[in-house]
Amino acid sequence: MAGRIVVGVDGSEPSLRALRWAAGQAALTGDSLQTVIGWEYPASWATLMPGVPPEFDPERLAKQILDESIDQALTPGEAAAVIRTVVGGNATQALIDAAKGASLLVVGDRGHSGFKAAVLGSVSSHVTQHASCPVVVVRGEPADD
Repeated sequence: MAGRIVVGVDGSEPSLRALRWAAGQAALTGDSLQTVIGWEYPASWATLMPGVPPEFDPERLAKQILDESIDQALTPGEAAAVIRTVVGGNATQALIDAAKGASLLVVGDRGHSGFKAAVLGSVSSHVTQHASCPVVVVRGEPADD
């Protein structure tokens, strides 16, 4: 019986590597592949800006990032089979929630924060500790560090 592999995508190169790895694993196991991206308004906006510009649509931007990432990382056949999930909320919690009942959760070793001194980013570190399924953290090549 096939299961479901969940992969976190934020458009960063580590998340694209994780997406490619997860697609390969799904092809081997016959599992479906679900991509997840979370979005939030930056907390500082509430105090620094009187209002969010009406044309700013973070959900649409997140969907665009997800679609472009899938198109960039996967073949058209792989991309057509992907379940695409855009969640309004914290990325870490979105991944933990999506991974309930999944065979596997896959994330890159770090996202857009770029704090390269850390072995893992905050999202990958948190999901390895709290996900209800096995987690794979896809690391970059040594030259990437």
